[in-house]
Amino acid sequence: MLRIFSYGDEQSALKQHLHRSVTFDAGVQKVVQDILADVAARGDRAMREYTLKFQGVSPDSFTVSAEEIDAAWQNADPEFIAVLEEAYRNIEAFHRHELDKSFFYEQENRVILGQRVTPLDSVMLYVPGGKAAYPSSLLMNVAPAQVAGVKEIHLTSPCDADGRVSDHVLVAAKVAGVSTVYKFGGAQAVAAFAFGTESVPKVDKITGPGNKYVALAKKEVFGHVSIDSIAGPSEVVVIADSQANPEFVALDLFAQSEHDPDAASICITDSPEMAEAVKAKAEEMIGSMARADVIREAFSSNGAIIVTRDMAEACEVSNMIAPEHLELHVRNSWEMLPDLRHAGAIFMGDYSCETVGDYFAGPNHTLPTNGTARFFSPLSVRDFVKYTSIISYSPEELRRTGERIARFADHEGLQAHAEAVRARLRTL
Repeated sequence: MLRIFSYGDEQSALKQHLHRSVTFDAGVQKVVQDILADVAARGDRAMREYTLKFQGVSPDSFTVSAEEIDAAWQNADPEFIAVLEEAYRNIEAFHRHELDKSFFYEQENRVILGQRVTPLDSVMLYVPGGKAAYPSSLLMNVAPAQVAGVKEIHLTSPCDADGRVSDHVLVAAKVAGVSTVYKFGGAQAVAAFAFGTESVPKVDKITGPGNKYVALAKKEVFGHVSIDSIAGPSEVVVIADSQANPEFVALDLFAQSEHDPDAASICITDSPEMAEAVKAKAEEMIGSMARADVIREAFSSNGAIIVTRDMAEACEVSNMIAPEHLELHVRNSWEMLPDLRHAGAIFMGDYSCETVGDYFAGPNHTLPTNGTARFFSPLSVRDFVKYTSIISYSPEELRRTGERIARFADHEGLQAHAEAVRARLRTL
C-alpha cells in the first residue's frame, strides 16, 4: 500500500520512487509508424481493415448517423442529460474568459502595428471508447474549440463490435452541438485526420486523450498537424496539514489511482500523525472500492505519503513534482498559493476535490502530466486560435530608419535583405 517517506532523510529514495517519464517501447513505435504510413498510402481501405482488426467490425459508414444520435438521446436518463447541460454551461462560461482580442496601435509617422487573433479552420477531438467512455472529455475538448470559433469540429470515438459508439458519448455530443461523430479510434484515427482519406478530412489540430498508441501517433504526426500534448498517466498531489480530514485525503488519492495502475497519488504533509492517519484510513477503506486491485497496484508503484519539516518544504516538494492535479487540504490555502508555481490545476480547500474539476466546475480537465506542468498549460481557447502579426510601415518611417535596418542585415551577411530596404530608400 502507501509507503511513508521522510523528505529530509529519504530524498534520493523518494526521487527514485517518483521518477516518471513518457517513453514508448520499440514494438509500439513500429506498430504506430506502420499504421500511419499505411493509412497515408491507402486511405479508407486501410481504415476499414484496421477498424475490423482492432474494433471487431467494419461499419458501413465511418460516421454516426443522425438517427443513432437521436436514439441515444431518447434512451438517455433525463437527469444525466440535465447534468451534462449544466456542466457544459459551466465549462463554456469559464472558457469565454480566456478569449484574446486582436489589437492594433499607431506610432509616429503613421506606423501601425498589431496582432490578429483568428480561430483554426478545423479540428479533430479524440474521445476514448472501448472499456470506458468519457463524455466529460468530449465536453472539455469541444467547449474551448467552440468558444474560439472553430468552424469544423470533428469527433471520433471507437465503436464496439456492433458498430455502436457509446450512447453517453453521443448524448454529450448532442449537448455540445456537434453532429459529426466518427466511429473509429486508435493510431489509425490520428492518421486519418492528420493526412486525410477519401472519407475523412485533414484537420489543422488533433486534441484529446487516448492510450499509448494514440499518444505516440499524435507525437509522430506533429508537424503535419498541431496537437495539444502527449498525455501520460494521471496524477494528483494532496498537501494536507494537521487539521485535514484523513478520509477526504484517502478518497481523493483513491479517485486518482482508480484510473490506471500507472496513476500517481501522493500526499504531502508536515504532520507525521496525519501521515499515519491517512495511511490507516486508506487501508481501512480500500476493500470497499470497486477498483481496489487497480488502486493497490497504483499505490504500490507510484503512491507515497511524504512528511516534510513544514509547509514551505511541502510547497518545494510539490513544485519538484509539478503535478497534473494539486489539492490543498490546509487551513490557509490562499496564503500558500503564491509559493506553488507548477501544477496543471490547483484545488483550494477541503471541499474543492478533483472530481468537481473533472466534471463540473468549468476549468478544463485536460491538463499537463509527468511534470510537464513546469512548462505546459491546461487545454484552453488559446489551443484553438492562432496569432498573426500585423506590420504597416509608412514611407516616412522607412526613410527615417531604413538605413539602420539595412546595416543590421549587412551584419548578418544577408545582402538581399539589405538591398530590399535600400531600393525603397532610393525611391524616397
